[in-house]
Amino acid sequence: MLEIKFIRQNLESIRQAMATRSKDVDLDALMASDARRRDLLQEIEELRHRRNTVSDEIATMKKAGENADVSVTQMREVSGRIKELEKSLGADEAAVGQVLMTIPNLPHASIPVGKDETDNRLEKQVGDRPEMDFAPKAHWDVGDTLGIFDFERASRITGARFPLYFGHGARLERALANFMLDIHTIEHGYREVLPPFMVNRQTMTGTGQLPKFQEDLFKIDGWDYFMIPTAEVPLTNIHAGEVLDEADLPIYYTAHTPCFRSEAGSYGKDTRGLIRQHQFNKVEMVKFSHPETSYDELEAMLANAETILARLGLPFQVITLCTGDMGFSAAKTYDIEVWMPAQGIYREISSCSNCESFQARRANIRFKRKGKKGTELVHTLNGSGLAVGRTLAAILENYQQADGSVIVPEALRPYMGGMERITP
Repeated sequence: MLEIKFIRQNLESIRQAMATRSKDVDLDALMASDARRRDLLQEIEELRHRRNTVSDEIATMKKAGENADVSVTQMREVSGRIKELEKSLGADEAAVGQVLMTIPNLPHASIPVGKDETDNRLEKQVGDRPEMDFAPKAHWDVGDTLGIFDFERASRITGARFPLYFGHGARLERALANFMLDIHTIEHGYREVLPPFMVNRQTMTGTGQLPKFQEDLFKIDGWDYFMIPTAEVPLTNIHAGEVLDEADLPIYYTAHTPCFRSEAGSYGKDTRGLIRQHQFNKVEMVKFSHPETSYDELEAMLANAETILARLGLPFQVITLCTGDMGFSAAKTYDIEVWMPAQGIYREISSCSNCESFQARRANIRFKRKGKKGTELVHTLNGSGLAVGRTLAAILENYQQADGSVIVPEALRPYMGGMERITP
């Protein structure tokens, strides 16, 4: 969330930034509400001062045995006016707060300006695409041949866009999650967390999912709880309302959780396979960083995610999202896209973002510098390390063989009981 004082002092630059993000924010209405709010505050303070003065006068008059009825009447009138103004003030403060919650983060100066994904910037491509002397099959067809998926039964159990794994498919999903967690905890220094999979409204608001994106969420009927769309939500809110010690920064957390998304607005997109599901598993990385080092931490987080793909031998590319394609809370985002041979394109498998102080202001996460008075907002970062189902899909497509079998990446074999190949 942006601070109202900052918006007031930088109105034109923020107006331009919102235009680059293709976001329609009524800043004029916000400034009008803010102006009324500040005028009301000034008038209330003046009336309170007057009430205090009149109260002192009444006390002096009564002590001197004088009639204070007129002054008492004046004080009642002033108190009544204050109550009226406070009611109006509450309405304007609510209006200001409501708009502030819907304004996205400001884009970092290093990212490209653009309208959509076509304006994203390619940073690098890593790894060689597999050469196949046969027509590669889509991962859902590979999985069907191996007998490890059953989307038809999954749709009967729940509905469309839910997966059902069997045998080596279920084991491969589990192996990937354990492999990712081990690398992030043992090699990259993250602390593993198993958070709740349901969170409350305040928690969703802290990371920016609410109030603007409620249609993308699964809400629990009869409870003000939501299923998490990503572990970023509970992990970032671990320190909501807290003041951290500067010496404790940076803090790294990782978690393997299911994620639940309604995929609102994606009707007809990726209806087959594991790419766009209502429920999927993901290993998430979250950091709480010193403001001065948060962009170094972003580069390190990106490298952490890249490590997983490199160890698995999967070709990928890294892009920087443009202003119009970036998420609500992010100031800068790198996407990692893995090569999918059957589709002949790269598909997103990780997104690593620096939110700077945007989420920390919403969730009130601060730190105290050694020897300094007061507190400051931390910077928060989040990234996929990786989306497990999409990684499994990439393995099936990149490691498929002409006979229908799939080679198990060498790095995963210890997690698969030494298995080298999954056969039909």
